[in-house]
This record gives sequence, C-alpha cells and structure tokens, in this order.
Amino acid sequence: MADRPRFGPAGMPSGFKVLKRPVSETPRYLREEGLDAFEYQMVRWGPKPQIRRDEAERLGGNAVKEDVWLTAHGSYFVNLTAEGEVLEASKRRLLACVTGASWMGARIVVFHPGFYGGRSPQRVFEICEGAMREVVESMRSLGLSGVCLAPETMGKPSQFGSLDEVLGLCERVDLTVPNVDWAHLHARDMGRFRSVDDFRRVLDEVERRLGSDVLKNLYYHFSHIEFTDRGERRHVDLDVAGFGPDFGLLAGLFVELGLNPVVCCETPSLDVDAQKLRDIVYKRLKAKGRV
Repeated sequence: MADRPRFGPAGMPSGFKVLKRPVSETPRYLREEGLDAFEYQMVRWGPKPQIRRDEAERLGGNAVKEDVWLTAHGSYFVNLTAEGEVLEASKRRLLACVTGASWMGARIVVFHPGFYGGRSPQRVFEICEGAMREVVESMRSLGLSGVCLAPETMGKPSQFGSLDEVLGLCERVDLTVPNVDWAHLHARDMGRFRSVDDFRRVLDEVERRLGSDVLKNLYYHFSHIEFTDRGERRHVDLDVAGFGPDFGLLAGLFVELGLNPVVCCETPSLDVDAQKLRDIVYKRLKAKGRV
C-alpha cells in the first residue's frame, strides 16, 4: 500500500535517455525530480523476460533505496480475449512480464485485456477471466504471487476493458487489481469527466465493488487525451489547451477522501507532467495542513 499519493512517469524520462545511463539508475533520477513512482515498460516483450535478472534486481534495489514505487506495463502483444495459439502465446508473454516484475520487486503488471472482435461482451469476459485464472495459477506455482495483475480500462469501444469489465475481473480473479486510466475512460465515453461528481461516481463504484482499501490505494494512469467517435486517438500534454480530463477535479477528491493513489503520467512529457500532477495535489494538501 502506498503511504501517500505518489507520482511518476509511465516510461523512461526523455532527459534520462539522453544521459545513456543504465536503467537501474532511473529511481535516483526520478527522486532528484521529486518523483516517487515509476512504471517500467515491458511493452515489446515476447515469451521470455527481456531484461537480465541482475539488472532487474539492481533496478529494484535502487527503487527501494530511493523510495520509488515500482510497477510495470506488460507487453502490447498480450491479448487475453483471443483463442487458440494466440491466447496461449499471450499467456506466456504476460507470465514473462510478471517474472521480470518479480525480479525487480515491482508490485503490479498492467496489461491491455483485448478486443471484442464481433463477439458478445459476455463471451469475451469469460475467455479473459479463464485466461487470467490460468496465468494466476502459473504465477503461484512459480512463486510469483507477490505481483498483481492489473487489467487496464481501455480507450476505445472496440476494446474489451470498460470500467465495469475491469472491476468484474478484479472481483472474480485472485491477485488482480484495477488500473484506472482516466484518459481512456474519458475517451471511451466521449468526454465522460465534466464535473467532480463524474469522477466521484467512478471512485464510489470501485469502493462499492472492491472495498475501501482498494479505493484508497488505486493505481492510475493520467494524461490529457484527444478522441473521436471511435474513442482514443492520442495522449497529449497537460498544457495543450482544449483537452481533458481536468486533473484538478480528481485531485480535490484525493484530498477530500484521504486517498493515496499511485499516479503514473502517460503524456508525451512523462516526468515533466508527472511533476505538474504532483504539484496540483500537494498544493491542496498543504492548504489543508496535511503535509
């Protein structure tokens, strides 16, 4: 559980890439920026971990040393709503990501569940649930139960991953927690978040179905987003005018409800905008005398 609201980038900061340092030094770089979370990207991984175990362990050790909350994003080639060999390969890829996450001490592996593909939502849910159960069974047999799977809310109506579906998976499958991507929900529902109560309804639904502890320590993605009638088009920086959702409305609820979310920023300006999100929340906490 997070001990406070935490903020960081969903990916490697561009400034860190320029330095050409080992990935294991990322936590120190982020701590120098005043950030305390990092989502390591495994998005191109295949059926085996694509990081050496010693390197992963150094990253994890430095994350502990610098007090940076470490998570991971699984392979884009995972589709747990597929069938046949595609599904079997997807399970192997996700398990490889969990293995790498375990080496580095990451707490969560986020993944994109899949697509409807012209099938009924109920049928797709059943396939995904069954696949996740099998992955969790393999995780337990391999001693990887210190990591949780986090199905992500998705940004297109064609993608399996509404809030209801993600929460349903979390209700039914062990070692599973939600990854609430606010920009995706905003795009999926054509500009869903227009008021503080729009955000509050999502938080209330999470608490009703998964409990207060899950609500208090939710794992979020946040960015501004451009969308069309087909849903998500692209993530955009926080300072680009005309896009939402409005993080200030959500930040007010963090303070009001005493939440300690981990928020990873997915704008193109990953760590720069993560600092802006942090400052919005901590300004409100200071006004309440809570930091």
